[in-house]
Amino acid sequence: MLTSARIPTTNMEVTSIRLEGEVKKKLKEVAGNQGYQALIRDVLWNYVQQKSGEWKPRFSRADIRASIAATAQQEERCVLTGQLIQSQEPMLLGLVSNGDIVPLSVESLAG
Repeated sequence: MLTSARIPTTNMEVTSIRLEGEVKKKLKEVAGNQGYQALIRDVLWNYVQQKSGEWKPRFSRADIRASIAATAQQEERCVLTGQLIQSQEPMLLGLVSNGDIVPLSVESLAG
């Protein structure tokens, strides 16, 4: 994840967010040793990068273990190229080594 490489928490601004208890519990489970606040920062940074066009690839072709054809049901961004995949366009779903399934453009695995 990206948070540890950014800035020390002492240089961050404090903000407050209200979360349902169950969401906070699940975030803590998913975050593991990273901590749920760091996880939330990473999620927010990923969202900002995707929406602002500052996206940077997190995976390489070597990380893709398998792929299956699919149709996008909403706008997605290919994790290899950053290419936008529009709703109802053909795409691939890629299985990566950690077990996650990630969006891929059809062209991203060609060649």
